[in-house]
Amino acid sequence: MSNRELLRIALRYTLAFGRGHLSVFMAAVSVTGLVLGTALLLTVLSVMNGFEREMRDRILALVPHITVHTPADGGARYDLSSSLAAMSGVLEVSPFVSFDAMVVRGSAVTAVAGLGVDGLPVGAAEGIAIDDLAAGEVILGDAVAERLGTSVGDHVTFIASQDSAFRAAAITSERLRVAAVVDTGTELDEALALLSLPDASRLAGLDGGISGLRVRLEDPFSVDERLPQLRRALTPGSYATTWRLTHGNLYAAIKLSRDLVVLLLTSIIGVAAFNVVSALVLIVIDQRGSIAILRTLGASPGAMARLFLIQGLLIGVVGSAIGCAVGALLSLSLPSMIAWLEGMLQLQFLNTDVYPVSFIPVDLRGADLLLIAGVAVVMCMIAALYPALRAARLAPAQVLHQDL
Repeated sequence: MSNRELLRIALRYTLAFGRGHLSVFMAAVSVTGLVLGTALLLTVLSVMNGFEREMRDRILALVPHITVHTPADGGARYDLSSSLAAMSGVLEVSPFVSFDAMVVRGSAVTAVAGLGVDGLPVGAAEGIAIDDLAAGEVILGDAVAERLGTSVGDHVTFIASQDSAFRAAAITSERLRVAAVVDTGTELDEALALLSLPDASRLAGLDGGISGLRVRLEDPFSVDERLPQLRRALTPGSYATTWRLTHGNLYAAIKLSRDLVVLLLTSIIGVAAFNVVSALVLIVIDQRGSIAILRTLGASPGAMARLFLIQGLLIGVVGSAIGCAVGALLSLSLPSMIAWLEGMLQLQFLNTDVYPVSFIPVDLRGADLLLIAGVAVVMCMIAALYPALRAARLAPAQVLHQDL
């Protein structure tokens, strides 16, 4: 028998327009299981990819990839900033001042991580109407502003402690105007306070000095390869840390969760493929009379084996195609669905005081779609091997004798 004839018979056994009700029902059950498995795997994988993307594009846009802690002069005597900027893979080197402070407005008090910068960090300026920070101004994270009950144009008081030999100079305070409230949608909003470099240096007690240098790389995930070269360029009294020290555990947890989810949900596709085995075995039993007649008409055992391999291929292709389409639609609509549900229930599912972001991120990748579909089809083909061999071994004379 030609492959075209075998395909026609396989279509009759698999799709709804076939005559054999049991074979069509079992094929539909197998396809349904495959659709659910592939759709769920693609959706969850897209969400995990979204968390990884937000980690890269939002959190690492504000957090320096490498932090070089220097003396107050920033290594100016050794021209450290120029040396670091000349290294390969380095996009930007800028001074910063970091300090911890309390912010007061009326009776509201909250702790913040103050950051003095020379210009806004990349990623912080999104949605902000100013190009730079002026003296006496501060940008607060939306969570900080909410706890203080403040908005743009209000004034807040910063209280910071300084390392000083004189007790009278150990505490300093300054009144600043809120220039903007930034909502990055990440955990950084819980304590973010961006100030101009002179204001931050004064509050930190550095008298115009800096805490160190912020280094941004072209690829933040190459930081481990760049760090040894950078450390060789450091001056006496300087040392370097990377974003992995502060946010590495978060990225590792996202990556581990992604791998575990993929492993668990791939097992669902495996269960669906196991259903293909039982479905095709039942189809072989149900259609043994038809198989025997085909054998008596000249069909070879190999043709019978190819018939059920083609049927397994059809189940895999149809199930994975529908499942990937459903998964892609669900992934793309998931953020709006969650936002609608949060608005209806007046409840926020993700909060930055617990989760790294306050929304459901989605990153649908074509490579994942092709990989999931390919794995599903291969599993179905493997699952069809045993029913195909069983169909090839049927003795037509014995089957026809039993039916008489």
